[in-house]
Amino acid sequence: MAHQAPLAPLKYIFYIAATPEKVWEGFVSRESNRILFSGAEFQADFKPGGLLAWVGAGPDGKPMTYVQGKILRFEAPKVFQYTFAMGQNDKVSRATIELAPETEATKVTVTHDEWAEDDTTYAACADGWPRILSRLKTLLETGKTFKPH
Repeated sequence: MAHQAPLAPLKYIFYIAATPEKVWEGFVSRESNRILFSGAEFQADFKPGGLLAWVGAGPDGKPMTYVQGKILRFEAPKVFQYTFAMGQNDKVSRATIELAPETEATKVTVTHDEWAEDDTTYAACADGWPRILSRLKTLLETGKTFKPH
């Protein structure tokens, strides 16, 4: 069996015209998560070692966990880092959200790394992060957002 190269980290940089505090709130508040993730309920114990999950209605209407993980770093309004596993996937990766103030904006750097080489959710995350960050940017700058496809 040929050895697969490890999956490259996913990295995105966005600039949002809002304060780091407001952007941080956008990532962690239940209201904005409900908007960003089409009604999913964000549950989290905001401290290192705390668990987090996005829970919502599955295709059959029953509650299901979309993403679950454990908080590694929680330093408002600068660094939010957590382990990431999608749905019933037992492969765990790591997401790091870093915020830095600019003159009239906040620089948002998202790095999603430590991928298992056979993690089947990699493509979904590569597709999903730019959508989520674009929706967050639109929401914070205009008060409105757009539905995912």
